[in-house]
Amino acid sequence: MSALPRNVPSSTDLSGVRWLRSSYSTGANNCVEAARPRSGPRAGLLAVRDSKEPQGPALLFSPESWTGFLATFH
Repeated sequence: MSALPRNVPSSTDLSGVRWLRSSYSTGANNCVEAARPRSGPRAGLLAVRDSKEPQGPALLFSPESWTGFLATFH
């Protein structure tokens, strides 16, 4: 079995997800948005994209990878 890619070329490929942004975000559209696919091969991963390019790529993280990433900044 091959590993899933860690990104998608267009975040629109993640159909049916609800993109969320931080409550600290401003209306300037200069933040990231996150979504958690609920079904399909990417279920359980965290998708992150640039809010300025909603049709652009999205990075995919496992829950453990995302937790580790956040922990480096505390």
